[in-house]
Amino acid sequence: MKKRISILVLAALPALALAAGDNAGNHGMDDHQMPQGHDMAGMHKDKHAAVAGKPGESAQASRTIEVTMDDNMRFTPSNIRVNKGETVRFFLKNQGKVAHELVIGTQDEFNKHAAMMRQMPGMKHTEANLINLNSGQSGALVWQFTQSGSVDFACLQPGHREAGMVGKVAVN
Repeated sequence: MKKRISILVLAALPALALAAGDNAGNHGMDDHQMPQGHDMAGMHKDKHAAVAGKPGESAQASRTIEVTMDDNMRFTPSNIRVNKGETVRFFLKNQGKVAHELVIGTQDEFNKHAAMMRQMPGMKHTEANLINLNSGQSGALVWQFTQSGSVDFACLQPGHREAGMVGKVAVN
């Protein structure tokens, strides 16, 4: 009898987790998951849209740009050109042996975020303007570039940006 109850409980857990959601209605797309003992005080929400653009809809992507990340602390390509209003799907591959990420934003945001990551190296985040990939993983990030100018991207794993893991998107 205990075995049947255990099986039923385990079978129901995924459904319960999906039903619970994150209670904020944003499906985790803009939250940082902090190590135990840390709270969200002072953390930023998705303010990236004002300068860098906004999360894009996959169905609206006009093209896919492949970007590789490696342990030489480089993105390939590191300079990308897009048109104002264009929605782009970035397909990223981590060819390195350590975790890397691509974060779209401003240098000021990068400085603040990098400081948080140094203080809390176990921090996991799921914001719409970034993708974090472990060694050998691939993934996609869809972004709409809403303003002309220059938009930055970087890896904010401790020491990576400082070692040169940065790039620019020229928005015509």
